[in-house]
Amino acid sequence: MSPRFPRAAFGPAPYVFLMGLTLLAACQEGGLKPLRDSGDYAPVGVDASEQSVDGLIVGHRLMAAGEYELALKAYYRAAANQGMTVDTLSAIGSAKLRLGRLGQAESDLRRAIEIDDTFVPAWNNLGVVLMEQNEFGESERVFRTAFALDSGQSAEIRENLRLALAKLENPEYSETYESNFTLVRRGTGEYLILAR
Repeated sequence: MSPRFPRAAFGPAPYVFLMGLTLLAACQEGGLKPLRDSGDYAPVGVDASEQSVDGLIVGHRLMAAGEYELALKAYYRAAANQGMTVDTLSAIGSAKLRLGRLGQAESDLRRAIEIDDTFVPAWNNLGVVLMEQNEFGESERVFRTAFALDSGQSAEIRENLRLALAKLENPEYSETYESNFTLVRRGTGEYLILAR
């Protein structure tokens, strides 16, 4: 028969100590290894020499996916890195348009045009904002400017101008795709559809 010691004499400390030893032994035999500099389980740090993904590219992809709020955040990150350029302002304005923030979108797109008055996507997207606000006369002039700067090469801008002219001639004008004005952005030398 083993001698029994009163529990109060040693307290819970021996039990905690034994449980700790058991856990350590299980870890050593089975699996977890200590992290080394190269890291088996987690990276040690971020390589600052690597280039991050351009916020405009991320934003354009999110816009194409219909994630306008996330796109706007990506465009803001791009603006923080690149500054408020014609590209970032135009992109921010386009995202705000899709979110229904028409006044803010108009302001951003007008600022983009002030920076570069030959930037076709900003002109086109401003025309879309103006159409959404029922400013048919000004939107027609804005689309006409975008069309002229583009030399009539973009089918999307041509269609936007056609719809604006029809709406200007007859404010009651309605087609099944009447409100499907197309936003455009600058890609690699071409204009691409953002959303329909």
